[in-house]
Amino acid sequence: MEALTAVVQGLPMTLWLTLAAFAIGIVGAVPLSLALTSPVAPLRWAARLLVDLIRGVPIIVWLFLLKFGIHLGTFKFDPVNAAIVGLGVVSIAYLAEIYRGGIQAVPRGQLEASKALGLSGATTFFGVVIPQAFRIVSPSIATYLVGLLKDSSIASTIIVAEMVFQSQSFARQHPTVEGILPYVIVGVIYIVLSLPVAFLSRRLDARMRKAIFV
Repeated sequence: MEALTAVVQGLPMTLWLTLAAFAIGIVGAVPLSLALTSPVAPLRWAARLLVDLIRGVPIIVWLFLLKFGIHLGTFKFDPVNAAIVGLGVVSIAYLAEIYRGGIQAVPRGQLEASKALGLSGATTFFGVVIPQAFRIVSPSIATYLVGLLKDSSIASTIIVAEMVFQSQSFARQHPTVEGILPYVIVGVIYIVLSLPVAFLSRRLDARMRKAIFV
């Protein structure tokens, strides 16, 4: 019971890190994905460079840079905010790539039909392209959320009291076989939290495929 109590104490923080970073990614990825699909080459190249840079650096490095490398006067990130911003920035890059793929996957016939109907560029993009792109990428977004939930455990390295950190603390206090128990509990909790999202991802993917082939 002590192991379970220790792990559960970190559960709210795990959920908070995941949802906060996901919210940052969902919103922040929109302008970046637009830049990735922009007809303006310099803007597109700059966005591509930024995405590749963010994705090329391990998450743990971003967290350490934010926590220990940024000091602006009296300002410095506390561990929780460093973890949220770090995970959020990485989420922006990955979700921007997902959005880009969805936008480019919309059939060109849809654009040609909109043009033939006399729809403006903005109406075509926001009324035709975006709804279809979102439908296409929904399974990928759900899958990414599962990965982000697990990646939140990296925040334990900068002393954020989420589930893995609590498990490590318990294990240090119980250097016996009992110290393994919280890690088992953490694994079970991750599975329990991931299953509904994974199920949603499969349902969305099945519905999308059905819509395509009907």
